[in-house]
Amino acid sequence: MPLFFRKRKPSEEARKRLEYQMCLAKEAGADDILDISKCELSEIPFGAFATCKVLQKKVLIVHTNLLTSLLPKSCSLLSLTTIKVLDLHDNQLTALPEDTGQLTALQVLNVERNQLTYLPRSIGNLIQLQTLNVKDNRLKELPDTLGELRSLRTLDISENEIQRLPRMLAHVRTLETLSLDVLSMVYPPQEVCSTGTEAIQQFLCKESGLEYYPPSQYLLPVLEQDGAENSLDSPDGPTDRLCREEEEWQNRFSDYEKRKEQKMLEKLEFERRLELGQREHAQLLQQSNSQKDEILQTVKEEQSRLEQGLSEHQRFLDAERRRLQEQLKQTEQSISSRIQKLLQENQRQKKSSEILKSLENERIRMERLMSITQEEAESLRRREIASAMQQMLTESCKSRLIQMAYESQRQNLVQQACSSMADMEERFQQILSWQQMDQNKAISQILQESAMQKAAFEALQVKKDLMHRQIRKQEMISEQRWALSSLLQQLLKEKTQREEELREILTELEAQSETKQENYWLIQYQRLLNQKPLSLKLQEEGLERPLVALLVELSAEHYLPIFAHHRLSLAMLSQMGPADLAKVGVSEAGLQHNILRRAQELLDAARTQPELLRPPEGRILPTAPEELPEAVRPSAPPAELLEVQTSECVVCLEREAQMIFLNCGHVCCCQQCCQPLRICPLCRQDIAQRLRIYHSS
Repeated sequence: MPLFFRKRKPSEEARKRLEYQMCLAKEAGADDILDISKCELSEIPFGAFATCKVLQKKVLIVHTNLLTSLLPKSCSLLSLTTIKVLDLHDNQLTALPEDTGQLTALQVLNVERNQLTYLPRSIGNLIQLQTLNVKDNRLKELPDTLGELRSLRTLDISENEIQRLPRMLAHVRTLETLSLDVLSMVYPPQEVCSTGTEAIQQFLCKESGLEYYPPSQYLLPVLEQDGAENSLDSPDGPTDRLCREEEEWQNRFSDYEKRKEQKMLEKLEFERRLELGQREHAQLLQQSNSQKDEILQTVKEEQSRLEQGLSEHQRFLDAERRRLQEQLKQTEQSISSRIQKLLQENQRQKKSSEILKSLENERIRMERLMSITQEEAESLRRREIASAMQQMLTESCKSRLIQMAYESQRQNLVQQACSSMADMEERFQQILSWQQMDQNKAISQILQESAMQKAAFEALQVKKDLMHRQIRKQEMISEQRWALSSLLQQLLKEKTQREEELREILTELEAQSETKQENYWLIQYQRLLNQKPLSLKLQEEGLERPLVALLVELSAEHYLPIFAHHRLSLAMLSQMGPADLAKVGVSEAGLQHNILRRAQELLDAARTQPELLRPPEGRILPTAPEELPEAVRPSAPPAELLEVQTSECVVCLEREAQMIFLNCGHVCCCQQCCQPLRICPLCRQDIAQRLRIYHSS
């Protein structure tokens, strides 16, 4: 089972050692060795591959680290083609790269004390390999390609799980030392393995049908050679050449020892300087820690202060929320009281005599309307008035047709309702008889058991109490719905009476128009269009003169009724934004900014000339407050929104709700969907009557 090791960060000492070794390898005159051992590396850094490739290093020492893989990502073994000695012992390698055979110049490979489970087959391409140490791993077998290592002298496979040697190992004629576990060997037999390397090679040669030659008869390239010469395959070779090469090797080794001693001195000097630097670093670290503690203390104090302020702000927000909830409750109570007052006012208005006075004033006004002046006849907009009259007549005709269709549908629905009511009555009587039978059975059972009688009595008491509260609540809601329904019926009756009065007035006008005065009806229609309500005129007269002049200057005089209705002033405009003007009804973005800018300019000028904002004589400024406090806002929507707010049909969810159900008073269905209904979809009460709602344009 493979082991997985978590990567950990190297210590400061290991990191400094790695930096020192990398710098040492890049110095001028450095030897061919790159030693990055004992640096707690989890992978070989990319800089090591680059250094070996650029500086043509021949010895790479990476032992006593935490390597799990020889080749990290984005690196290639081609960067190590000049390496002759590769020391990887005391690591955590589980496998060697499959392309290890690319290291054609490799002569020594040491992977002792790792976690290897197999050797790659490409290892047979290492034709110059002389020493292979795979001691203390987890190998179970050796590849046959080991027989292609024609220069191998030393092979150590001890402390593994190997029981058989490959026959191809007989082709390695240069093998001088073979270390293995004799007691665990099966092939060759233990008695052969205990004799030594020569006996093992003779046994393998005999098994393979080869003639055995001792290794001393074969020449191998020297360790420090560049690999230009290959091993000779014949047993005859010049011995004087071996002597020269051995002497040359001794000279090189002595030079290497001298350089090593010099490097050791340099290393001691570097370690001394490193220790001084570490002391300075420790002092700086201590100062940094003290500053850090001070900063942490300051941050803690600031955090506690912020938390205290946050808790106070939270308490303030909670108090504000409770206050707003109380105000909302009071507002809802006031709305409920206003509804009650509206109903009471409606009852009082029934007995008032002001209706007669208003009718008289209306008659006087209509008589004034019937008189036509010469100026009105001259300023007649004949074509526009005629088109408006035609549109009005078309709409009135459509409304009469819709009303006639509604009456016919209502008659049909009444007939269907009567028939369905009879069927429902029969079913209801049958259900009642069944319930009576069930009740008789239950009563006979309850009379037999006293415990059941007691439980039934308690359940009945609880049920009566709950039903009493529900009945009282339903009675209150029903009373309000009855009152609203009666108010709606009264308004419809008053609307019908008003239409009759208008027809009578039109009849009188028609009688007076028999003088055949030209364009009589067009002038009357234009006069009605141009007439404004008295309340709107008074509101427009209450506007500030600079504000009226500002709107006229910006060609926005058509917004005068809106500004008068909302009682806006220059002071209120200075505190409003474009979004507020859009809510009021000013939709043009450029006009919004221009109005706000000019209002601010007028207020700035009024600070030096107060008479600019002085109201005209005889004109009353509005007494409404300039701004409402933001904390107090009514929960009910404004009157303007209530007038245009509509609801959708709860059945089709597409058309507008147009029908009122009596006696419950709910407005929840359109005209098409309400026809087959017998009970209200909201409260499940029977529908006694349906009323159609018409919205005026």
